Amino acid sequence: MSAHRQTVLFDAPGPRARRRILIANVVGILLVAAILAVVLIRFAEQGQLDAGKWSPFLQADTWLNFMLPGLMATLRAAAVAIVTSVVFGFLFGVGRLSHLAPLRWFCSIVVEFFRAVPVLLMMIFLWIGLANVRIFPPQDVPFIAVVTALTLYNGAVIAELVRSGVHSLPKGQREAALAIGMTRQQSLRNVEIPQALVAMLPALLSQFVVILKDSALGAIITYVELLNEGRRLGSAEGNMVPALLVTALIFIVINFALTALAHRLSRYLSSRTASRTAQVSPTPNLLPGEDTAEPAKRP
Repeated sequence: MSAHRQTVLFDAPGPRARRRILIANVVGILLVAAILAVVLIRFAEQGQLDAGKWSPFLQADTWLNFMLPGLMATLRAAAVAIVTSVVFGFLFGVGRLSHLAPLRWFCSIVVEFFRAVPVLLMMIFLWIGLANVRIFPPQDVPFIAVVTALTLYNGAVIAELVRSGVHSLPKGQREAALAIGMTRQQSLRNVEIPQALVAMLPALLSQFVVILKDSALGAIITYVELLNEGRRLGSAEGNMVPALLVTALIFIVINFALTALAHRLSRYLSSRTASRTAQVSPTPNLLPGEDTAEPAKRP
């Protein structure tokens, strides 16, 4: 039965199909290598690979005056946006699960609206709007615009993660909570949301990577973050391509670390769930004279 179902859903590739897949993979790798070679040759022809273009990155002043301040500004905006996005997402995610129809409709409209608006458009709109109303100091307006836009967009995505995570749980979880006397809100708060949080944690960490990357859009509204500082360094030293490549490498390292953390955490939670399931598994029925350590021989 299961073998027939696997055959229907997925046909295992035969020798000829595996050979075609291998050839396609080799051709793809060669094509990517050829593109990279062409790019490097063009850079070399324009002098972008000369040692003098890369020597500023061996100087402490480059890192102290450009790269490290930009990195700290990026991490600052991302950290604040992560906290506010999680708060926004959980509040509106729980609101979308409420049994009160007006609250559920209001939260749904807010979430769907901010999910549909591009985050860069929100940054520009907030930057112009906050500069005109003059509530905040002018030097703080870019930071506030970046954090607010990241919060609204990614908070709406997290709210949808909360809603979908709760709806993906088996109905027996809610029914069991109601059977022991919990109200609908108590079941949601004490049973469903904690389990949904464990299930959606890898996706939540992946969304944190998106927040970190989207913080680079702040360069467009004059927020002095890592990308902006890399461009300033490239203009000052005349090495724009190396400066942008080093900036991209820093982003790649940070995002790779967050992605690795998400995978490691996912495996850890999966192993904990499996071990708990094994611990609560029933003990097999034993005959008289048998125990779990060394079963007696049956006649």
